[in-house]
Amino acid sequence: MEIGEIQKWIKHFYGERGWASYSPFIRVGFLMEETGEVARAVRSYEIGRDRPDETTPPQEQLKLDLMEEIGDVLGNLSLLADLYGISLEEAFTAHKQKLLKRFSPLLS
Repeated sequence: MEIGEIQKWIKHFYGERGWASYSPFIRVGFLMEETGEVARAVRSYEIGRDRPDETTPPQEQLKLDLMEEIGDVLGNLSLLADLYGISLEEAFTAHKQKLLKRFSPLLS
């Protein structure tokens, strides 16, 4: 799936459930929550949680958990961009241009 198709699918899927109509401030809150879950998943994958009341899942499951959380971040980021009429492709292009401009002199 191309990034534009992904953004369109997310908007439709979340919209069908009434999840796409939240204000930007609420959406940012969801994004931060999901970002925290990515941090927790990375920690679990890299160093574990060291809790006697939890069993450590296999590494494959930890990777699937991380992938799921990254997907949640992408979903919320996509919806936030959509609230401002920004495509993920446009956002990435702007990011790429910024980095090339900033670091091109260093590569010469």
